[in-house]
Amino acid sequence: QVQVTESGGGLVRAGDSLRLSCAVSGRTEDVFSMGWFRQTPGKEREFVGVIAWNTGMTYYSDSVKGRFTISRDNAKNTVYLRMNSLQSEDTAVYYCHADYTVVVNVEGARRDLEVWGQGTLVTVSS
Repeated sequence: QVQVTESGGGLVRAGDSLRLSCAVSGRTEDVFSMGWFRQTPGKEREFVGVIAWNTGMTYYSDSVKGRFTISRDNAKNTVYLRMNSLQSEDTAVYYCHADYTVVVNVEGARRDLEVWGQGTLVTVSS
């Protein structure tokens, strides 16, 4: 199994920067991608960005492209979300997400699973 735990949220002012961390534990060798999502009350969870665990390739939503950067430190089993030029619209609970694969039988069949963190609140004051 894989577990993820976010940290780093807080209260910042518009224009500030903040870095969130997501620590991955368990069978980290089974992880193949890590993503960040965010959610505000009354709205659906929104995709922010994703990073391929092995290659480091990233992909971002249009709303954060150019301002947010996802990186990883495989040695520390940690993924980061660097957020620059924060705006009030970025206020949300940010969730870390991991996709990983497990072997389900002796023939080696695999199944993809996912896990979510508990979320960390980012509040941007205008």
